[in-house]
Amino acid sequence: MNKQTIELKGDERIDQLYSQDVQIIQSPSCFAFSLDAVLLADFVRANHRHKLKTVDLCAGNGAVGLFLHDKLGGTFAEVELQSRIADMARRSIELNDLGDRYRVLNCDIADIFNEIPKDSADVVLCNPPYFPVTPTSQKNPNQYLAIARHEIKTNLGMVAQQMSGLLKMNGHGYLVHRPDRVSEILATLERNRLVPKRIRFIYPKPDRDANMMLVEVIKDGKAGGQKIVPPLIVNDDQGNYLPEVRKLLYGSKQQ
Repeated sequence: MNKQTIELKGDERIDQLYSQDVQIIQSPSCFAFSLDAVLLADFVRANHRHKLKTVDLCAGNGAVGLFLHDKLGGTFAEVELQSRIADMARRSIELNDLGDRYRVLNCDIADIFNEIPKDSADVVLCNPPYFPVTPTSQKNPNQYLAIARHEIKTNLGMVAQQMSGLLKMNGHGYLVHRPDRVSEILATLERNRLVPKRIRFIYPKPDRDANMMLVEVIKDGKAGGQKIVPPLIVNDDQGNYLPEVRKLLYGSKQQ
């Protein structure tokens, strides 16, 4: 890709995912992708079909979708509610010279069918807010970060409903979430005609409980046939990335 020169605003910076030759505009006070975005993109099955239509819900600065530019063919719609973050996604698309394949929709996922027809997407991705809002919730005082992490503006039920509505029959959905909500996640997906087919648990260190889970679903898929694929351990006991994660971040030429 031919990288463009893009104006940065405020405290923004450009970070690079070396394994995918992708640059992303980030802001520590607003939004920055983390390892969950890289892991979700890696979990997606490759599909180079020219007419593929992919929708990335709760897209943030567009990281997950952009990491898939070489793995998925066709076009991408990046759906992000917060206008400042949606603008970062637009400029990241420009930065990577991918404007012919990507567009950003600055809207609430609840209103997505005003922009994208039902039953029209082949692939739907989502890295949603993980934490439910309760009377005792301790939310980040930074509103941008609070909305990205807590179910303030959307929730698991809405994500599953809209993912199902967007997907064609037998379309594939991909979700990253918290394993402490696993029973709720699987029940919510199935209630919305999204049959879980492949699950991977992510562990921060060898002796720790899983802190992330990746789920692949098929809309109106046949019951049964679920696979729990081998786990991924992120760090060794000293906190260093293990080889699989280093490869995801830096590619074969590990930094």
